[in-house]
Amino acid sequence: MQKDLFLQVGLAILAAFVISFAATPIVKSFANRVGAIDVPKDSRRMHTQPIPRLGGLAIFLGFLLSVVLFAEISREVQGILLGCVVVVIVGVIDDIVPLPALVKFVVQIFAALIAVYHGVVVTIITNPNIWSASQYLIFGYLSVPITVIWIVAITNSVNLIDGLDGLAAGVSAISSFTMLIIAIIVADLNVAVIMAALAGSCIGFLPYNRNPAKIFMGDTGALLLGYVLATVSIIGLFKFYAIISFAVPFLVVGLPLFDTVFAFFRRILSGKNPMAPDRGHFHHRLIDMGFNQKQAVAIAYAISGILGLSAVVITTNGEIRAIILLAAVFVAAVIVVFVIKGTGHDNASGNKPDQSKLDSAQIASEQSKIPEDKKNSCPIDTEPTDANPEFDAAPPGSEEKNEF
Repeated sequence: MQKDLFLQVGLAILAAFVISFAATPIVKSFANRVGAIDVPKDSRRMHTQPIPRLGGLAIFLGFLLSVVLFAEISREVQGILLGCVVVVIVGVIDDIVPLPALVKFVVQIFAALIAVYHGVVVTIITNPNIWSASQYLIFGYLSVPITVIWIVAITNSVNLIDGLDGLAAGVSAISSFTMLIIAIIVADLNVAVIMAALAGSCIGFLPYNRNPAKIFMGDTGALLLGYVLATVSIIGLFKFYAIISFAVPFLVVGLPLFDTVFAFFRRILSGKNPMAPDRGHFHHRLIDMGFNQKQAVAIAYAISGILGLSAVVITTNGEIRAIILLAAVFVAAVIVVFVIKGTGHDNASGNKPDQSKLDSAQIASEQSKIPEDKKNSCPIDTEPTDANPEFDAAPPGSEEKNEF
């Protein structure tokens, strides 16, 4: 039984990886053809050149085909796949012709209700109130609204961290592997295969999405990843471990969930629209601290990995727990070495200096070399050169991404 489980998981990862990797160049060409291009025009964007979106289509193809080939299509899985189709459709449309945030929000609720209708529902968790006489919280009639809130929240949380090259895909892959390991521990073959498919499709996409990115996943990929993580956590983590510790599902998606909650309350306390995009997300703060893109992404990976390992530790005992803790220390040490080693290489990794400032400095230097009596007869043009007019007007589909 264990041998068959590992075989199916391995095949699911491999199939999803190959399909996603092979489909990404095709999707990139399609994105260029339909005008699904992300043009940098504000301080929130870290890239400096127009880059095609819609990469989430490749992730979706790898995930869907791998699940169909290797997973058991139960009623719950049917609901999840139907919901995936809905969020992918709205994501594709939004990447080409940006949709209002309210429209996307309503569609996300609809997709969540599709999963709920097919039995993907949170019904019970351990009581976080340690002073309560009741050991469990049974939601009863509140099960449906709580489930919808969970699915919509996680779906958007992954969308919000999609701000650096490789960040959302890598964090989602780590979360997928975490749920995969937990599913293997409890011998839940179906959840393990689904998470293997998601992890494989993310890894297949990463070579094109890591810094410097050749293509972005767009809302198509971010909404898909969040939706799958949210729904599968309900049929996996909430079913098996929410009655042991309610913290396990939250740890698995801890980084994007924390960033979303923090951003929501930060904007409210500042008197701003909680749905309005800003430059205060976790990855923006890392960049502002002086880290380059690769370092910021590595830090986010490390945090996600440690949270994921913590979730696995809660579900294990004895020797396995000790091995996992040792692995966590080793991974953290490797990440720290990588970050320290990369310090000082910001210019090569995405934190490019302001060219206009460099030009001004060069002009001032040249002027200082000219004698005062000859400056008027030998002027130096101090006007900055115009930007490439080709990108002065953003093409269709390049408007700023909404938070939903």
